[in-house]
Amino acid sequence: MDWQLFGLSFVTVFLAEIGDKSQIAAIALGGSSNSPRAVFFGSITALILASFLGVIAGGSIAQILPTKVLKAIAAIGFALMALRLLWPDLEEN
Repeated sequence: MDWQLFGLSFVTVFLAEIGDKSQIAAIALGGSSNSPRAVFFGSITALILASFLGVIAGGSIAQILPTKVLKAIAAIGFALMALRLLWPDLEEN
């Protein structure tokens, strides 16, 4: 196993998930239920499945597109999301 890639993936996803909608949903569900353990296991199962689908999709797309193009698409996607967060009114107009 590539431990450097493992660490990079862990840190990247962990930092991206802090304060994300999925964490806020888990907080809301955990705070409003009598079984936080079920919320925990449901949340980690969902994150594992979502990550699995993302890795499968990324691996499939990487076989079609060159790595540089795939990275450029990801960078543009992140930039667009950042702009949307900075100026949410653009979406409403």
